[in-house]
Amino acid sequence: MTYHLPHLDGPIFLSEAGLETDLLFHHGIDLPHFASFPLLETAEGRSTLNDYFQSVVDIARRDRTGVVLETPTWRANPDWGDLLGYSSGRLARANRDAVAFFAQLRAANADVEFVISGNIGPRGDGYAVNDAMSAEEAAAYHAPQIRSFAEAGADLVSALTINYAAEAIGIVDAARAAGVPVVISFTVETDGALPSGQSLADAIEEVDAATDGAAAYFMVNCAHPSHFAEIFDARGPWDRVRGIRANASRMSHEELDNAEELDRGDEVELAAGYADLAAKLPNLAVVGGCCGTDLRHLDHISATVAGSRRPVAPAGAT
Repeated sequence: MTYHLPHLDGPIFLSEAGLETDLLFHHGIDLPHFASFPLLETAEGRSTLNDYFQSVVDIARRDRTGVVLETPTWRANPDWGDLLGYSSGRLARANRDAVAFFAQLRAANADVEFVISGNIGPRGDGYAVNDAMSAEEAAAYHAPQIRSFAEAGADLVSALTINYAAEAIGIVDAARAAGVPVVISFTVETDGALPSGQSLADAIEEVDAATDGAAAYFMVNCAHPSHFAEIFDARGPWDRVRGIRANASRMSHEELDNAEELDRGDEVELAAGYADLAAKLPNLAVVGGCCGTDLRHLDHISATVAGSRRPVAPAGAT
């Protein structure tokens, strides 16, 4: 099945930064189980999220590019929803409401090309492989959330911080069954390999082989550019890598888990790392931030690379 995704046509589009760490460390907002989607249930929470995502859109407008924004639903799957006290019905409503929330934001910013991505997180820890599923189990597990996004009208679904191939295969299969484009973003370690130990190239090739190349593209997340930039110097399926959401910190995942304070890294260094990655990945289409990044990092990244290709036409322009 072929889909048209506007951010694959030329300019580099902007995604958000590390939403949850930004809310926790810079706004002092408590996020039980690192879940931001419950904020959509209160007027104050919706206002906070609206201000955050509007700031991303404003940066994109300044740099004459578009946005691919992820619904704040990284934890809105069954296991995490159960820990948060959400029934399956309430969880489905939360996922649909997240898409509707972005539809309102898109309508208010009609001059900016705006892609709504339904965000899927891993069943377990984004940094480690715990209780790994088969591809069939993963498809069944993630299917309800994916169907909610498809029914609500999301332009695509994106699975972020996936750390082993079988879960990615299941997500692609479930998205294909729901008739919605899907993106897989893999977590990598300081050596550029997945937490499962598999190389990024092998993981991409395994997913593509098992799904007939059904994923729209792949992304890399949750590591500093210095941890994985060199892998793109060797041969690999790098035409399939079209998005980067890196950490600003050079710390390992273990060090980040044990850190008592947020390590923001250096936004200028991070932006330079993105420029290097853009040179290595000519098909790069989406840039944003991951853990520990905030709007200041995103500002530097966008100024450096997001507007570096042909300007995007205003939404609706001919």
